[in-house]
Amino acid sequence: MSKKYVLQAQLRDMQGKGASRRLRHENLVPAVIYGAGQDAKSITLRHNEMIRNLLDEAFYSQIITVDFGDHQEQAILRDLQRHPSKPVIMHADLQRISDDQEIRIHVSLHFLNEETSKGVKEQGGSISHVISEVEVSCLPKSLPEFIEVDMQNIEKGQILHLSDLKLPEGVSLPALALGEDHDSAVASCH
Repeated sequence: MSKKYVLQAQLRDMQGKGASRRLRHENLVPAVIYGAGQDAKSITLRHNEMIRNLLDEAFYSQIITVDFGDHQEQAILRDLQRHPSKPVIMHADLQRISDDQEIRIHVSLHFLNEETSKGVKEQGGSISHVISEVEVSCLPKSLPEFIEVDMQNIEKGQILHLSDLKLPEGVSLPALALGEDHDSAVASCH
């Protein structure tokens, strides 16, 4: 993890559509935080702070510190509802995490050496990405910001699968635990 994400939060008592609409007019985002064996809490977050953090790709798959002033909780962003036509966040769901429980979250793939790969440079092929993120399972301390996919030795006609990915220590792919049938393609050179 390269960057720490902190969101200022306040507990909220008012529920419902009208209350949420009033919060949005005050430049706040209604949200809920749940999980880790604790009750769900309705909270508010600062809209501008959320928008700024959402510009970072890593924010979607990193541990977020939710600061309530008197205490802090660790969470990950589970769901986000946006307005269909305006740049407004309507609602956010945060899931608390525990240091000793594995979490499952989607992590971005960063493709490296595409232009210099054997299949492109020597054989005149073209790289095609089949997926851009994968679901990983790991303890919070092992959560990667992204997973690098080195395309250097990919030849024309070759398909790179999930089982070919080099994962950081302590990180696994739940899809591979389901068997060979779930060893999906990640990228190919054609």
